[in-house]
Amino acid sequence: MNILLLVIIATSIISFIAFNNHGIFEKYKFNVGAIQNRKEYIRLLSAGFLHADLMHLLFNMMTLYFFGPIVMEGFGNLGFIIVYFGSILLGNMFSLFIYQKQPWYSAIGASGGVSGILFAGIALIPDLKIYIFFIPIGIPGYIFGLLYFSYSVYMMLNPRQHDNIGHAAHLGGAFFGLLYAVINQPERAMDNGLYIGIMAIPLLYLSYEIFVRKRIG
Repeated sequence: MNILLLVIIATSIISFIAFNNHGIFEKYKFNVGAIQNRKEYIRLLSAGFLHADLMHLLFNMMTLYFFGPIVMEGFGNLGFIIVYFGSILLGNMFSLFIYQKQPWYSAIGASGGVSGILFAGIALIPDLKIYIFFIPIGIPGYIFGLLYFSYSVYMMLNPRQHDNIGHAAHLGGAFFGLLYAVINQPERAMDNGLYIGIMAIPLLYLSYEIFVRKRIG
């Protein structure tokens, strides 16, 4: 059994246990106040093993199953582990930075790690065709990346009251996967520089909004 299936099985088992155990769910979800005040840093990683419901879990694990092999082929098993768990950690650390003044903020899910795997794969194969639900036409990976980053940045800058999606974790995870691919495959990154640059445009804009205009944080 390869490492990809082990991650999927472990995440699924822990998620199912937490579905029926509210105490475990509350103890290990990402929560700003618990991390800042009680130093419960385990939540930065453990939240990646929890999901809101079966559909949330299924969507993340299916995406991981289809794109994980691309990263494993490009970077090996160790590279896959670094990208996946590094993306979960960086995604949640970015969320902690963004929402540091909102101790009530909570989030769950492996989406940060899955985003990292997805974007590491796109960095390796920018014109990789991505199919969304039942749409028969594949979207080139770099176009999907541009749209994904643009949507996530927009939602972060224009939050909605009942939006429970961890857009900051998605962005942090995707950025880590992209950066890992660029550092470890610099020649391919140079060849794909135009595509990577196109995907990075929303991130540059977000940096301007955060660090220059101080809109978030």
